[in-house]
Amino acid sequence: MSEKLLEVRNLKKYFKTKAGMLHAVDDVSFHINRGETLGLVGESGCGKSTIGRVILRLIEATGGEVFFEGENILEYNKAKMGKMRENMQIVFQDPFASLNPRMSVFETIAEPLKINKKAGSGPELYRKVHSLMETVGLASRLENAYPHELDGGRRQRVGIARALALKPKFIVQDEPVSALDVSIQAQILNLMDNLQKEFGLTYLFISHDLSVIKHASDNVAVMYLGKMVEMSDYRSLFADPLHPYTKALLSAIPVPDPDHKKERIILEGDVPSPISPPPGCRFFNRCFARIDMCKDTTPELKPAGNGRFCACHLVNGPYPYPDEQKVIDQYRKNPVASLDWEAVKTSI
Repeated sequence: MSEKLLEVRNLKKYFKTKAGMLHAVDDVSFHINRGETLGLVGESGCGKSTIGRVILRLIEATGGEVFFEGENILEYNKAKMGKMRENMQIVFQDPFASLNPRMSVFETIAEPLKINKKAGSGPELYRKVHSLMETVGLASRLENAYPHELDGGRRQRVGIARALALKPKFIVQDEPVSALDVSIQAQILNLMDNLQKEFGLTYLFISHDLSVIKHASDNVAVMYLGKMVEMSDYRSLFADPLHPYTKALLSAIPVPDPDHKKERIILEGDVPSPISPPPGCRFFNRCFARIDMCKDTTPELKPAGNGRFCACHLVNGPYPYPDEQKVIDQYRKNPVASLDWEAVKTSI
């Protein structure tokens, strides 16, 4: 049985605004096994990056628990959390914005080693920095280069080397390739995969691109407006998505075949506000297969068989409205957007 390295229980992060409490992350639970990658996917603004930052305590949680190797790190004091950060690092989305423009490549990679007293100031520091540069594929001649002198791929390699400097066990990859060209994306993804195998790293990989998630992840969690709506191993999710939102996301992935006809699920309706959200399913206004109970009853993330989890009444039930069983059966049999769902409901 795989060992849990990170476990998140009922995590919440609310932000106070003039209009009310903004529910950025609302009662989210998941775990990541040691040496595996959990891909976290969803639209911009759904709370993906906030989860990563709350786990690392770059911002403080409103509620919930985060267990790392069996200990709730949200209860740690500043000194104990500072020590824990050696085991938990992050690679940011924008490599240019995350690097100090006044520090060279050598200085950037050396900084965490100096702060945490992991190397002296002489030959040992030089050796460790150059070893990290070699590990991530940076030529030693770039040691005195500054961020503006590097392309996006090399900047991101500097960020990865900095994250690896303290030999962490867990790394949050916050959309690490979204700002890069496609060819460079492949290089960075392959690099991170090789590093994971070499050092036994565990990743939380955050992205809005399902194609990247499929390449990089062992398991996938889908978020919508602060809520987790589906979790599964990547093979099952891409072969047989359960939640209507996941189906819509997968239908948007382009297929490089001009003869392949793929039905696109076009979501209609407005995204509800995350500020003091109403009861019921947050996907209700845009769901092509919604039923009456979705409006008032919030679906819970429940087991859906074969180690999968889904938060959808159409998948899990219970069904207090017997006259909607036909809609549920049709959804499970052939859930497509082109079906006249209102006609299904009225043809009972």
